[in-house]
Amino acid sequence: MNPRQAIDSKICSTEALKKLLAVWRLQSQTVVFTNGCFDVLHRGHLEYLAEAASLGNKLVIGLNEDLSVTQLKGQGRPVNPFSDRALALASLHVTDAICGFSEDTPFELIRQVMPDVLVKGGDYTEEQIVGADLVKSAGGRIAIIQFTEGYSTTSFLDKIRKSD
Repeated sequence: MNPRQAIDSKICSTEALKKLLAVWRLQSQTVVFTNGCFDVLHRGHLEYLAEAASLGNKLVIGLNEDLSVTQLKGQGRPVNPFSDRALALASLHVTDAICGFSEDTPFELIRQVMPDVLVKGGDYTEEQIVGADLVKSAGGRIAIIQFTEGYSTTSFLDKIRKSD
């Protein structure tokens, strides 16, 4: 498999992801799940994903599809379309699988993945994390990772707009 095929193979439909998960579970791999828009990758994202990946053996990223990003972040977002954002995330060695979702929340995807560890960023409390109760009731755990100070997509885009 050439490098581009290896990267592309990480971008999965829900059905393909289910097959990967079955193999990983047979291998007793610890599955970590996080989700987000990951519109313009920056240091904060990279540190967050590296720390999330360190909590298990396999990192699955639920990636908001374009309409979902627009609904969450407003007009003009996403800056990068789903295919570009998925490719960027798939290029990271810490990423094992990426699956898009178009719903308002990743609840259904979390239900299907049923991760061992559900991860969100430091702006959430456990009570605010979609799917936390579901994961905990199945024996999983919740991890909250603090953000890297000074890094956010919004501040990054504001900096670019000010320099125009």
